[in-house]
Amino acid sequence: MSNNPAWIEVSLQVDGESAEAVAEVLERFGHQGVSLEQDGIPPDTWDEDQVPPPQSLTLRAYLPADNMLEATQARLEAALGHMRLMYPMPTPRYRNVKEDDWAEAWKAHYEPLRVGKRLIVRPLWIDVPLAPDDIEIALDPGMAFGTGSHPTTQLCLGALEDLLQPGQTVLDLGSGSGILSIAAAKLGASQVLALDIDAIAVDATRQNARENGVEHRVNAQRGSHDCLVSSARRFDLVIVNILARIIIEMARERLGEIVRPGGLAIFSGIIDSQADEVEDALRQIDLQPYARRQMGDWILVEAKRPAE
Repeated sequence: MSNNPAWIEVSLQVDGESAEAVAEVLERFGHQGVSLEQDGIPPDTWDEDQVPPPQSLTLRAYLPADNMLEATQARLEAALGHMRLMYPMPTPRYRNVKEDDWAEAWKAHYEPLRVGKRLIVRPLWIDVPLAPDDIEIALDPGMAFGTGSHPTTQLCLGALEDLLQPGQTVLDLGSGSGILSIAAAKLGASQVLALDIDAIAVDATRQNARENGVEHRVNAQRGSHDCLVSSARRFDLVIVNILARIIIEMARERLGEIVRPGGLAIFSGIIDSQADEVEDALRQIDLQPYARRQMGDWILVEAKRPAE
């Protein structure tokens, strides 16, 4: 690729029922991950209590504009064609995006958002008024996904605010932009390990942690849970905001052992129809689901590892 490589953005507008399935298809072909954004939020609405339930979501993925692009698009179109037998959906839209312009593309649809009682997520380039007890998370997601706009992230932020105790150790699996790691640090975690398999996400987490003044408590590394299973590291709170299918796969790979006995884990990125299957998988690894949170069609599962 050149010094200013190009990408192809593919986007689809879908309803909540089909979003998870379509996201899994896009994930097979896209670089780094899939962005899911709730449509129809008024630009001056940044309190979560004012955000209407999601009626439609825009999914975005990015394909390298290389010599495999034509074949990749054909395979993607074929996979989506199979999906149309189960879900009605529009034809995907494609547009060229230069890598240097990728971060700029976020700015057109990234607004401040209040989540929970005290958390305010804002873009670095927009200032917002703060109350004395507000906790601000200022982000530039760049090429890493995670702006706080999607219900799965908002559910995690609300759970963190309610569950995290000062001084606890936290693991953020699939850190993306670092939004959840930064929130955990600002809510009082003593140390946060942010893991992502993509180097771009690791860089974004490190940069955003510096911007928020928590770089000394957020350790961003490339990797996944498998690098911890055989180690002695255990965490008071584990955050997994990915996809239901991946959560179930991780459960088969001893994910529960990473949670300290008596510790908690929160799992998001789950459509309501998948929650029972995820909870069954967690019970198999000695994580006991005890509560759910819901926003629209999306579910967050809270689980605890019994104390020894």
